[in-house]
Amino acid sequence: MKFLQAILRTLFYVVVGGVISIVGAAFFFMNWEPDLDDFPVRGIDVSHHQGTIDWTKVADDNVAFAYIKASEGGDFKDSAFTKNWAAAGAAGLERGGYHFFSLCKPGREQAENFLSVLPEAPDMLAPMVDLEFTGNCARRPPVEEVLREVSDFANTVEAVVGKQVLFYAPEDFYRTYLKGQGLNRRLWTRSIWHSPAYSQDWTIWQFHNRGSVDGISGDVDLNVLNSELTLDALKS
Repeated sequence: MKFLQAILRTLFYVVVGGVISIVGAAFFFMNWEPDLDDFPVRGIDVSHHQGTIDWTKVADDNVAFAYIKASEGGDFKDSAFTKNWAAAGAAGLERGGYHFFSLCKPGREQAENFLSVLPEAPDMLAPMVDLEFTGNCARRPPVEEVLREVSDFANTVEAVVGKQVLFYAPEDFYRTYLKGQGLNRRLWTRSIWHSPAYSQDWTIWQFHNRGSVDGISGDVDLNVLNSELTLDALKS
């Protein structure tokens, strides 16, 4: 009987230890962030998926800038963009708009969709184009085609806005289509839990995709600006 009790006690401790480890790992994941001393300028990127946002609370939670989804593909316009844009500005945040790029639509058509939503605001941050496989159409065009369409998008937007487009690209998209192709645009990297390894020359780093910020219910993407740059540098 004592032997059985010892086994059961051991199993109990193993189970409890495993649960504690899992909870600890989850807590670490939800709360990890780069050192504030190294990366003091923090930002978020949002869309209608975040629902109603209290931008005053966001600004008070050490958030300096926000990129707000304006459009996607050839005709989708984010229903929350206008409201988020106005409220973020009123709260004192630096703002930029972004477009989710579809691999199934011409770049110029997508640029025109983006420009139809993006306001004329000389002091806004450089526009961003979201280049990723997640959430995209199933088609995977050849490199030459993607480079042509992305270039058409960037050139069309830059000619109107007068600011260089920023490329958001996770590692898989970057290695498949952008690395070594000479597109010469600033890069927004995505690397969870550790600094970006696939490019040392980055402008913004998304370090969390399930972060928490006051004023937003649910998960939100968290980002930092390269410590060698300023937000003013992103306005050109």
